[in-house]
Amino acid sequence: MENYIVSARKYRPQTFETVVGQQALTQTLQNAIRQNHLAHAYLFCGPRGVGKTTCARIFAKTINCLNPQNGYDACNECESCRAFNEQRSFNIHELDAASNNSVDDIRSLIDQVRIPPQIGKYSVYIIDEVHMLSAGAFNALLKTLEEPPSYAIFILATTEKHKVLPTILSRCQVYDFSRITIQDTITHLQKVAQQEGIAVSEEALNVVAQKADGGMRDALSIFDQLVAFCGNEITYERTIEVLNVLDTDYYFQLVEHALRHDVSRALLLLNDVLIHGFDAGHFVTGFAQHLRDVLVSKDPQTAVLLETSDAFRKRYVAQAQLCSPIWLFQALDIMNTCDINYRTARNKRLTVELAIVKLCQLGVPQQVPVQQAPPQKAPVQQAAAQQVPVQQAPIQQVPAQPQPTPQPQSAPTPPTPQASSSTPGIPKIPSAGLGLGFKKPASAESQATAETVAQTPQNRPFTADQLRDAWIGLSRTHAEEPRLVQLIEDYSPKMVAENQAEIQMPNPWQLAQMQKALPQLLKQLHQTLGNNLLQIRLSLAEYDEEQMAFTAEEKYKLMVEQNPALQVLKDKLELQID
Repeated sequence: MENYIVSARKYRPQTFETVVGQQALTQTLQNAIRQNHLAHAYLFCGPRGVGKTTCARIFAKTINCLNPQNGYDACNECESCRAFNEQRSFNIHELDAASNNSVDDIRSLIDQVRIPPQIGKYSVYIIDEVHMLSAGAFNALLKTLEEPPSYAIFILATTEKHKVLPTILSRCQVYDFSRITIQDTITHLQKVAQQEGIAVSEEALNVVAQKADGGMRDALSIFDQLVAFCGNEITYERTIEVLNVLDTDYYFQLVEHALRHDVSRALLLLNDVLIHGFDAGHFVTGFAQHLRDVLVSKDPQTAVLLETSDAFRKRYVAQAQLCSPIWLFQALDIMNTCDINYRTARNKRLTVELAIVKLCQLGVPQQVPVQQAPPQKAPVQQAAAQQVPVQQAPIQQVPAQPQPTPQPQSAPTPPTPQASSSTPGIPKIPSAGLGLGFKKPASAESQATAETVAQTPQNRPFTADQLRDAWIGLSRTHAEEPRLVQLIEDYSPKMVAENQAEIQMPNPWQLAQMQKALPQLLKQLHQTLGNNLLQIRLSLAEYDEEQMAFTAEEKYKLMVEQNPALQVLKDKLELQID
């Protein structure tokens, strides 16, 4: 059986041109080699699997090449290049700082730095995962890293740049490697599949690239896993089956159901997702990402933010044409709120189902019953208005009869009590509070009520509790005046006699403020309580001023008043007051 080599090692880049997704960095390194502007220390940092160690090895091989091509490419024919390719080069030293992070390991490395290279110009020391070094190891490396021999070059690689000491960073040229884009990953995997003779769909490679999250090593490892399961033909369906990835078609279908306001199909789709073993929270976050991708696909200027294959890009653009921007904004807000509430919800499935129901209600001819409700009230009011003349009609016809006696008996009795009972019934205390709270939106109704009260000067009696409730209700009509609201809430009138109340204010300033607002407040109380005889008097509260003792003499006099024996004790002992 042949020795199998995984794709991550078999297709590892050997030149700067074959490095994927890091064109800016590789071009900088090539220019430095061509111009012979080599620094003594480099720091390569970035996510895993993006080519940090690979670039370090290519760089070390190129600067030691005896016959460089184009000034920046290794020839692969000289002794230095052959020794590197056969992994027997003594000019390149690699150290894994994750397992060699002590001071003794760095001291051993420093001892090796003193030995010049036997073949080539430079001795290159590659320290991988350098952030794992201990504080003592970092300190031991500082001096050598700052002033190494002319033939020594250090290349430090790390995935966590923030853990490296600032003193180390200041001694290195820092190169930040970026995540490999999805399109670059797909292109490279297509080349690998072509060389291996494997037929693979672009949709399947898109899933692999999404799963790899910007790391080429992870993408190649997933690709090997698919080859082991699918053989020489990799399809999208078998890919999502092996990787246990939720099919993107679910998201496209859910958007279609929501646009058709089909709640039943949307809930059945969620049930199908859960039956296949996927977590509801994962479905929510995935669908929110899908809505985001649809949103950015709607505008050609933001379409560059969509990281996917060309086949899926067309589907996103097609669905974006069916969705309005407002619908997408509201849908994103619903799913984001669901994602936040999902973590703390006890019934997690119900939380997701409610979000889907809200999603399906977007864009419905909204509040159709609510908009039809006010027209339904108008006929009722018209019918009531039509009933009034029906009751008045016989009253108007009674004078035409020859008998004048029944006219006063039938006329005054029904309308007068009804009018009097309906008019005072409105300003009862519970309705008075609501009336004050909604006074501004219904200004016409309040003015009509005020005119009615003015026309019917019936002064109904009221209690202290009714006065207090009506007073508190005034704060709602003056919500835009916080100072007045504070005065209303802090100081309420107290009944001192029939139709007379008093408010005691603590200081002259607040008294003046209340005097300015009292006429308007009193007018509102008259309307609310149905009593125009109510009068409110303002006064300053009286406080008992106690004489405070501040000096020692004053304190002594106060103590003597309470206990005269202290005076006798002071005189006998000839004490002095300090």
